[in-house]
Amino acid sequence: MINRAVLTGRLTRDPELKYTTNGVAVASFNLAVNRQFTNSEGEREADFINCVMWRKTAENFCNYMHKGSLVGIDGRIQTRSYENQQGQRVYVTEVIADNFSFLESKSQSNQNNGNYVPQDNGFGQNSGPTTPNNTSPNDLFNGQQGQSIDIADEDLPF
Repeated sequence: MINRAVLTGRLTRDPELKYTTNGVAVASFNLAVNRQFTNSEGEREADFINCVMWRKTAENFCNYMHKGSLVGIDGRIQTRSYENQQGQRVYVTEVIADNFSFLESKSQSNQNNGNYVPQDNGFGQNSGPTTPNNTSPNDLFNGQQGQSIDIADEDLPF
């Protein structure tokens, strides 16, 4: 069985570093990951994914990453549940991150601190300029500007 999650996104806030009663470091953070398509208004939506990191990796992550940092995360998806104070069962799904990568220089990261505006680089990730009609420069249908395309079923290869 395989349980791997690889994410590229920006931190929505500074990561929070805490320590367990045994002194083990644990960082929690939220990663905004753009969807690869736009909604009906032509805007790109994002998923906000809860992530957790442990031990020395968590300490290093918190020392170097801040709100707006572009980061790559490698980990696994985990689900858990607990009973809240009202006696209701609460289910949580999060990514347990094993590794992370810096995806921009420190100066670029500082420029984006809290001022990030999503832009598409043609690969569903944020970083490059967009065309005036908010489509990807690599979009095969660029220039259609939201118009329907008439394709017959026999023209489809599947």
